[in-house]
Amino acid sequence: MAVIESTIAPGSAGFKANRNGMLELIERMRGLEERSRAASARARERFHKRGQLLPRERVALVLDPGAPFIELSTLAGYMFDVPDAGKSVPGGGLIAGIGFVSGIRCMVSANDSGIDAGALQPYGLDKTLRVQELALENKLPYVQLVESAGANLLRYRVEDFVRGGNIFRNLARLSAAGLPVVTVTHGSSTAGGAYQTGLSDYIVMVRGRTRAFLAGPPLLKAATGEIATEEELGGADMHTSISGLGDYLAEDDRHALRIARDIMAGLDWDRSSSRSAVPGARPPRYDADELLGIMAMDHKRPVDMRQVIARIVDDSDFTEIGANYGPATVCGQARIEGHAIGIITNNGPLDPAGANKATHFIQACCQSRTPLLYLNNTTGYMVGKAYEEAGMIKHGSKMIQAVTSATVPQITIYCGASFGAGNYGMCGRGFHPRFCFSWPNAKTAVMGGEQAAETMAIVTEAAALRKGRPVEREQLDAMKAKITAVFDSQMDVFATSARVLDDGVIDPRDTRAMLAEVLAICSEAEARNPQRMQFSVARP
Repeated sequence: MAVIESTIAPGSAGFKANRNGMLELIERMRGLEERSRAASARARERFHKRGQLLPRERVALVLDPGAPFIELSTLAGYMFDVPDAGKSVPGGGLIAGIGFVSGIRCMVSANDSGIDAGALQPYGLDKTLRVQELALENKLPYVQLVESAGANLLRYRVEDFVRGGNIFRNLARLSAAGLPVVTVTHGSSTAGGAYQTGLSDYIVMVRGRTRAFLAGPPLLKAATGEIATEEELGGADMHTSISGLGDYLAEDDRHALRIARDIMAGLDWDRSSSRSAVPGARPPRYDADELLGIMAMDHKRPVDMRQVIARIVDDSDFTEIGANYGPATVCGQARIEGHAIGIITNNGPLDPAGANKATHFIQACCQSRTPLLYLNNTTGYMVGKAYEEAGMIKHGSKMIQAVTSATVPQITIYCGASFGAGNYGMCGRGFHPRFCFSWPNAKTAVMGGEQAAETMAIVTEAAALRKGRPVEREQLDAMKAKITAVFDSQMDVFATSARVLDDGVIDPRDTRAMLAEVLAICSEAEARNPQRMQFSVARP
């Protein structure tokens, strides 16, 4: 036993300030999520009048009641639809997450057709590609609830059209990997989006509502002169009886979702491993609520990340390795709901010794097939003459190589700062961790804004001196203010998560439960051996 002793003083002024700051950020995050739900819910009367369910109602009915559901990237596209923070509706026009359908853990994706008829929103493409990547990596069946007006032609970008082909490629890859793709087409699935339906293994269509065609009546008439109704071109009756695109004909949304659940129930799929906790696991000795007050709102203030570990691991039991060697880098073993985990975190910048220790620990975890958790809280690798002489670049590179080459699932949580190459060494999003989440206070950047501004000021002054030109202090100060503002506007989670640079922002108090779920997902994926094929399942 190596129980971490609590050094937190919940009654202190610092703790209370940290807690209040974190709660304000959580409230802002929840408010944005609610704004997205409210925007979609405003279409309720219109949907119900025509006998349809709202997108979130569809998701709720296809999922097993009471089972965990990890919703992903809820802040995607924030302030990219409109620049007004008070009016922006995040989510990318997509509801997506990992949950259970008929006892099978699945990736579930639904077009939020209550908003702009389900047209793809800014960063909706990035979100879609990410959830498909997660389904492939974790060997999850893919359930999609389709109703979309397709691309927003008023915001057309050729790069989105080209990159959008990856959506259809990934659907084929999922099927070929032995991961069933089940689609309920609730409404429109047109033009290129028709292939979102066509590239599925099981297709459910709704009588009188489904529309699937490459060219709608206006385009058809313009291109060929042919006149046809939407129902004739791509209705559910036609596709389930004539074209063969649809497999199942449902009378309404509820019936369609029951069919989807029946399809999943009929699959020969391992359900016994679908559990997040191992029996007998002891909870942490300290209250998870205390996680709210540990992290300072100012990333420059030191934090003992062992206190975070103590509130998320079983029995607060953490076996640290090399505590006195590179002490600012904390590495050790623990369990979360019975699942073994190796943890790497930071009580300051990474130095050569810390990088070496982390490299060794990563390789040892790979040897024992133990997943790795990175709790990011670092301003980067150490700089200075002494550290360059000590081989900081060389040892930092070894750590980055170890992260890149790791053979076990890696999970990243941005808890505080994640700056510079420290982001890379701590398995930032660019290094493809299996899952990547942020706390509301997290900051991600190449460096701090003030540091960037001061660096450019020094460079500018040196360049001016070389050219024999005077440096006007007012211009220099204006430049520094501009650089600081640019950096500060892009480093918080409301900017990074909007760009799908994580898988979502979580309340620190939910960290243990979230980790238990994703560790179970990773464990199930390792044990699962789906029937791979050379090609995806083709339509008859």
